[in-house]
Amino acid sequence: MADKHAGPTGSARRRASASLQQLTARPRIAQLITRIAPRSVRTRTTLAACIGVAAVLLAASAAVLLLLRVNLERSVEAGAREQAQVVGRLASDGRLPNPVPLDHGTDFIQVTDAGGTVVAASQNLAGRPALTPAGTSDGHDSFDLDTLGDEHHQRVTTLTADTPTGTVTIRVGASLHTADTAEDLTTAALAALSGLLVVTVGVVTWRATGRALRPVEAIRAEVAAIGDRDLDRRVPEPGSDDEIARLARTMNGMLDRLEAAGVRQRRFIADASHELRSPLAVLRTQLEVAHTHPDPDVRADMVAGALQDTDRLQSLATDLLLLARLDATGHDGPREDIDLTELVRTTVEARSGQRPAVTLDLTGRAAVTGNPMWLGRLLTNLLDNAQRHARTTVTVRLAFDPAAGQAVIDVTNDGPAVDPAEREKVFERFTRLDDARSRDDGGTGLGLPIARDITTIHGGTLTIEDTSDGCTFRARLPAHRNPDPGTG
Repeated sequence: MADKHAGPTGSARRRASASLQQLTARPRIAQLITRIAPRSVRTRTTLAACIGVAAVLLAASAAVLLLLRVNLERSVEAGAREQAQVVGRLASDGRLPNPVPLDHGTDFIQVTDAGGTVVAASQNLAGRPALTPAGTSDGHDSFDLDTLGDEHHQRVTTLTADTPTGTVTIRVGASLHTADTAEDLTTAALAALSGLLVVTVGVVTWRATGRALRPVEAIRAEVAAIGDRDLDRRVPEPGSDDEIARLARTMNGMLDRLEAAGVRQRRFIADASHELRSPLAVLRTQLEVAHTHPDPDVRADMVAGALQDTDRLQSLATDLLLLARLDATGHDGPREDIDLTELVRTTVEARSGQRPAVTLDLTGRAAVTGNPMWLGRLLTNLLDNAQRHARTTVTVRLAFDPAAGQAVIDVTNDGPAVDPAEREKVFERFTRLDDARSRDDGGTGLGLPIARDITTIHGGTLTIEDTSDGCTFRARLPAHRNPDPGTG
């Protein structure tokens, strides 16, 4: 039983081994192809141009040679047929000579009767038996012409004619030596010209590609040399107006944005460190005094002040975290349909017990698509800023602009106006005007920048507008009209 199963088991093992060898050989072949494949764009472009031109020239040369061969063979065949017709007329008139004279370009002539007997022939076939077809080649009968004593590439034309003694068959052999010679010369000329043209195309493509890629290499080298502390460097821009020049301008624009982002980041870190250092130092001092002071009342005051600074630090950390989320999330935050009118109403009503009081003016209903938490933070920051600077009143107005397709939110306070030269400055991070730098009254300097970032992420704008009743912050958001409840 063991011998019976040995054969199939060994065969299966051999097949498995062969399959494994094939699977192992495929990655090796792929690795070999990868190694020998050209890596540079210049080499690949030159090779592709040469291969393309060579393929076109090969097809064109084959077509030219085919047409030349067909035309030459037709000319030889036409001459042989004309010679056969002349011999046929002589045979029909009973004036067929023997031997039959050969015309220029004709190798032999043989005339046989219906029984296959040679009745006349050219001098070189005198005494030879009748030619018989040995087969068919290219639609023509082929004959064994070794009896002529030399190899001949010929076209044999066969024609029948009626004579006084019966029907005869006339075979005229025409030499294709001229056609062969012309074809050989043409092939050699086309090969030489094609080779020269391929080499010329390769050289021109190599030089042109190298010249075209020289600015790209300069851009690559400059970008490779730019470090995180060299963002003020720029790549060279060619004087042309082609794709490479546009690439260089795009790279320089990207470097401009990177440099500006680096400057903003360093400034942000410096401002954040400064803002955190002051309350931390005060908090440490208060805790040290509370820890060592013997008077319980003074200790309680110090602890209360420390709690206030802790709240301020917590608020600052929350704002910094939100800014980081806004910078990281950008336009990819969660979106949903929001009743902006209801959001404004609930946000204002939540401040009903605060002073100064907030007056709400809703002249229309609007709905937006966005992040409800962020839009709520937008309104909260604007209201915090307005209540901080207002003397007696704060007004919130919501209207819908059908022409622009926008919801317009105006938060107005009757406090001092913002100087036009400082209206953009207040939206910079950690920026507070001189009258708002008090630790008790001033904010963290992040509320308005956060509000503008939220507005920008939602495709809107936040600006400071001139109004007669105080300072107004106007937020415009893409929206659509939301019908009043009960209007159907």
